[in-house]
Amino acid sequence: MTSTKTKQLSFFEFVALMAFMIALVAFSIDAMLPALPDIGRELNVQGQNDTSLIISWLFLGMAAGQVFYGPVSDSVGRKPTIYFGLALFMVGCVMALTAQTFSVMLAGRLLQGLGVAGPRSVAVAIVRDQYAARLMARVMSFVMAVFILVPIIAPAIGQGILFVAGWRAIFGIYLLLAVLILFWFFIRQPETLLPEQRIPFTAGRIAATFKEVLGNRVALGYTIASGLISGAFLGYLNSAQPIFQEQYGLGTRFPLFFGMIAIANGFASILNGQLVVRLGMRPLTRGANVGLTVLSTVFFIFAWMQGGDPPLWTAVAYFMANFFAIGILFGNLNSLAMEPLGHIAGVGAAVVGSVATFISVPLGTWVGQSFNGTVLPLVGGFAVLSLIALLVMRWADGGVGDGYWVMGDR
Repeated sequence: MTSTKTKQLSFFEFVALMAFMIALVAFSIDAMLPALPDIGRELNVQGQNDTSLIISWLFLGMAAGQVFYGPVSDSVGRKPTIYFGLALFMVGCVMALTAQTFSVMLAGRLLQGLGVAGPRSVAVAIVRDQYAARLMARVMSFVMAVFILVPIIAPAIGQGILFVAGWRAIFGIYLLLAVLILFWFFIRQPETLLPEQRIPFTAGRIAATFKEVLGNRVALGYTIASGLISGAFLGYLNSAQPIFQEQYGLGTRFPLFFGMIAIANGFASILNGQLVVRLGMRPLTRGANVGLTVLSTVFFIFAWMQGGDPPLWTAVAYFMANFFAIGILFGNLNSLAMEPLGHIAGVGAAVVGSVATFISVPLGTWVGQSFNGTVLPLVGGFAVLSLIALLVMRWADGGVGDGYWVMGDR
């Protein structure tokens, strides 16, 4: 498919289109959460925590997919790459929508992850093609504002669909949304990478980038740290529904509490854009990670003294503070990993994102599978993974003797 319309979109429409493509990832995760118990019952899922794999397998697909979409889009153009990703996502939606067994459901979610990685990663490249420096930052700030809003409202949307039509309708909504985005993108968005600007796709280019990332102490260290923190975050996504709906008995009020906690993450992401200019990425990241480690350790001890079932208000307060710290970390860890990779920014970002996600998936799955009717596995996971991330960051920046850990940013 090629578009015959070449007139550039208005700023507002362009931002809205890019935001919808990027937000498709968050919506594909968060709107699903209230439906997990119903899916487990209908598909005869045996393990108590196995329904959390519905979240993890989407991330696994994203990890495998995103490393290829950037280089492929550099070779064949942005639009054909996004068409392919959205088409793959829609096939995954149909598989999940019609699934009669849990294995088919997981296969559908894997395809959804492989597909949605396309618009998620290539949309950023389209922004970079058309805007630079401060204008690009302005566009991305508006795009991320929409992205931040999705986790706040998506579980409530999913719960509303459950009331009206059942869990399969959620995948129908995913499918409809993907079709709308595809036709909007096809009709309105011109190709932004001219033929003379394209770079032939080679496996060697990706392999060389992997080698450079793995051989660079800063890039590797912050990629691992990003994967560890993302693993803790994925553990929360896998555990949030059983904790709030089962342990605390919130039932249909779960989306309200999930959205309230997500607000803290969104607020931190916005605040980070102002603080990072004043304080620098490294001190801000170190402070947030230290805070996350200390807070999780203290709350783990408190929760253990409560038999793993602390009062609901304390758990909500902990998760809100937790997600404020994570909002700061998400805003900086990827940028720090990319610092030495400016000369290969496009494929470098794909490799960093893919490696970090491959690290996070088994860790987040392990935390989710460890749910035992208490908050202890999740809180303990946050404490351990954030501590390891802190040690890895210290190694990445030179270890004990490096002045950054005493004096501040370098």
